[in-house]
Amino acid sequence: MIWSKEETLPRHELEKIQTKRLKETVERVCAHVSFYQNKFKELGITPNDINSIEDITKLPFTKKKDLRDNYPFGLFAVKQDAVIRIHSSSGTTGKPTVVGYTKSDMDIWGEVMARVFTMAGVNSHDTVHNAYGYGLFTGGLGVHNGAETVGATVVPSGGGFTSRQLLLMKDFGATVLTSTPSFALHMVETALAEGYDLQKDFKLKCGIFGAEPTSKGLKEEVARVWGIKYYEVYGLSEIIGPGVSNSCDESDDLHIFEDHFYPEIINSTTGEVLPFGEKGELVITSLTKQALPILRYRTGDITALDRTPCKCGRTHVRMKSIMGRVDDMLIVNGVNVFPSQIEHVLSNIEGITLNYQIIADKKGYLDKLEVMVEVTEDMPLDSIGALEKIKKTIQHELLNNLYINADIKLVEPRSIERSVGKAIRVIDKRSL
Repeated sequence: MIWSKEETLPRHELEKIQTKRLKETVERVCAHVSFYQNKFKELGITPNDINSIEDITKLPFTKKKDLRDNYPFGLFAVKQDAVIRIHSSSGTTGKPTVVGYTKSDMDIWGEVMARVFTMAGVNSHDTVHNAYGYGLFTGGLGVHNGAETVGATVVPSGGGFTSRQLLLMKDFGATVLTSTPSFALHMVETALAEGYDLQKDFKLKCGIFGAEPTSKGLKEEVARVWGIKYYEVYGLSEIIGPGVSNSCDESDDLHIFEDHFYPEIINSTTGEVLPFGEKGELVITSLTKQALPILRYRTGDITALDRTPCKCGRTHVRMKSIMGRVDDMLIVNGVNVFPSQIEHVLSNIEGITLNYQIIADKKGYLDKLEVMVEVTEDMPLDSIGALEKIKKTIQHELLNNLYINADIKLVEPRSIERSVGKAIRVIDKRSL
């Protein structure tokens, strides 16, 4: 199913819309946002220099630091009385990034999230159990808005209280689960410990998961244990929240809704725009946002773009699942590695789960990497021979595939601390 005709437009028609909306956005920020006014002066350009979507490379980049430097409302392009919703990041690494929405922005958010749910086959006959966090985080309310737009029944459970969530999912007959993939696996652990039969007690047909980089192996595990179709949603609060892109039935890649969000891939060091198919940092320009229009926002997410036509009929460009982040890439003794790459290696090894933690430290002048992994319920920790075999297998596969040496620590099931939001996969002690 397809929600709106814009998702299937021929490329030349889509580019006309993109050009028109880009010009409107540039004129808006130059008229109302001093940050961009100053940037344009520095670059020696005016809105008259933007005449096609290809001219987007003339525009300045925007970084998360720019939002923090203009905290709280310095990048807003409308007056306060036009803003009907405010969200923000947690601010754990500095001042929070603040985002605002007009009525038009909220309508667009509902529209793109309706596309997401329609991709997953969700409609008014479904009940959506929404386990994303509500509040300042955009996940819960963004998903909620889209589910209501397609007419589905929404259970706004939020994060945490896992036992209660399982009870509600069973008793209310939820057919769709929305959450982070790590929390979906945590729910499985709790359900099995409490005696639920995942296939008999629940009516789930699909899940829409996102908010954290996830390997193919973890996705397959979530789909397998719940017995559902796995759909991946991508978004970020600075652009709108969840709803920038989503996977369809025909591809694991995610269609970006290009009539609202224009994507580029750049070399994160040089800023050079890379061709389709090459891996790099995702940059997004919002084309229809009113309260907080953003030009060429450097997301920090590593992916690649593909314009190959999709069998589902949608013409919008697809992005690969996020492979990692520019700022969470680990450099271990000169080797670049992302947590998702380690996760992919672990997903192919029997006897362990995908609950793991990576600890980077120093031993003298050298980097030291420890990977702590939970074993499966049926793996006895006193089986020394079996455990040593698993350890050696993990070490061999990490060295063979990623060229990294790591100490492996196998631990009991459910002994690694869980999170109701994004999983904490990496602890880097080298800078402490």
